[in-house]
Amino acid sequence: MADLSRADDLFFTKTGMDRGRVEKIVAETMAGMDDGELFLEWSQSEALALDDGRIKSASFDQNQGFGLRALSGEAAGYAHASELSEDAIRRAGETVRAVQAGHSGTVAAAPIGTNRMLYTNANPLTAVAFAEKTKLLMEIDAYARSRDPRVKQVMASLGGEWRAVEIIRADGRTADVRPLVRLNVSVVVEENGRMEAGSSGAGGRVDYARYMDPTNWKRQIDEALRQALANLGAVPAPAGEMAVVLGPGWPGVMLHEAVGHGLEGDFNRKQTSAFAGLIGQRVASPGVTVVDDGTLKDRRGSLTVDDEGTPSSYTTLIEDGILKGYMQDRLNARLMGMAPTGNGRRQSYAHAPMPRMTNTYMLGGDKKPEEIIASVKRGLYAVNFGGGQVDITSGKFVFSASEAYLIEDGKVGPAVKGASLIGNGPDALTKITMIGDDMKLDDGIGTCGKDGQGVPVGVGQPTLRMDGLTVGGTGS
Repeated sequence: MADLSRADDLFFTKTGMDRGRVEKIVAETMAGMDDGELFLEWSQSEALALDDGRIKSASFDQNQGFGLRALSGEAAGYAHASELSEDAIRRAGETVRAVQAGHSGTVAAAPIGTNRMLYTNANPLTAVAFAEKTKLLMEIDAYARSRDPRVKQVMASLGGEWRAVEIIRADGRTADVRPLVRLNVSVVVEENGRMEAGSSGAGGRVDYARYMDPTNWKRQIDEALRQALANLGAVPAPAGEMAVVLGPGWPGVMLHEAVGHGLEGDFNRKQTSAFAGLIGQRVASPGVTVVDDGTLKDRRGSLTVDDEGTPSSYTTLIEDGILKGYMQDRLNARLMGMAPTGNGRRQSYAHAPMPRMTNTYMLGGDKKPEEIIASVKRGLYAVNFGGGQVDITSGKFVFSASEAYLIEDGKVGPAVKGASLIGNGPDALTKITMIGDDMKLDDGIGTCGKDGQGVPVGVGQPTLRMDGLTVGGTGS
């Protein structure tokens, strides 16, 4: 059996393909092209879900395939198949070379190499027996119900993935092995006929051991229960323009959506982002520094190399309020005369790569969180967010707060329900007036969607005060 800890051995030992012949096919396909690669993938994934004390579903999936891409100028030829064979790759090569007609452009330089490892190469699916995973979900249910008699429903899920990839180019190759696990817990509580819910989760590029530890999974239940109980006493959220304090960590999802997507290279090359052409100009309040960092160890959004073979990087997007750069894949970097930043990502071999975020967060400032809250006469303290929408071109966004509180006379007051934040991403950056010293990353649950593709990401930020933000609500 192939050594599953080494992606570069896996594809040729497992399939019987000859590496030399495959590399020759890739070289012939890329001859005269500006860029391109063969992306090989083999993955296993599983998901278990519990609802009301019973295992509701359990699934296991295994996938393999390749994607072959050739780039000529702006034109891209892409072919993919679930068949890992030399004949299938050769047929794909004949197809994608059609983009060479009328070729003119600049050949892209090869990615630099890296020997670093940001996460384990162990397969989380095989490290823990199936019975142990189901036992964990049952223990979660029992513990949640024992914590408070008002708990009426418990839902928990555990998911894992092990993905091996190899990227072969005419000028070299690289491989990566990517584990990913996630635990999610949701509880519903009831009191006097009123029902409310709370949820919490965690994950990363680790094995299951961290989440089999009672200290860690109990923390998720306690947090979900805390949210649900807080919402039992929630009053209708106020509406209008007011000061908003965002909590640290997961509220960075608003930064991700409202600002992060607008800083991806493809939107800026096509001039469809509100940030297009603004490098070197002030786009945020002084003190605001935003980075995308794919190099954080074990984090959900991290990558040793991206899906084009470029090592991930620490990319400063906004520094002290000044726009410094964009997140780039190889195609858009070449066409914009910039360097790739290791942000070329794809959902699977069946998708072409494009610029995507990894772990995107705002750096901390010098204010204490309690100082920020004390500075607000009347406003909203948003601690957790649910869903949201953003228009990349205009930057307009709407986000719903799943946990928020009134701030009255500098003190956190009652929880509110139905609050939403409405604004414009670039404009919102200029409304930041205080930045906390408590920068925090989320617990590892983010998945980002773009053009029909989903990839794991991380977000984060410190406590922030934003003035004059529009809050939608049903209260007064």
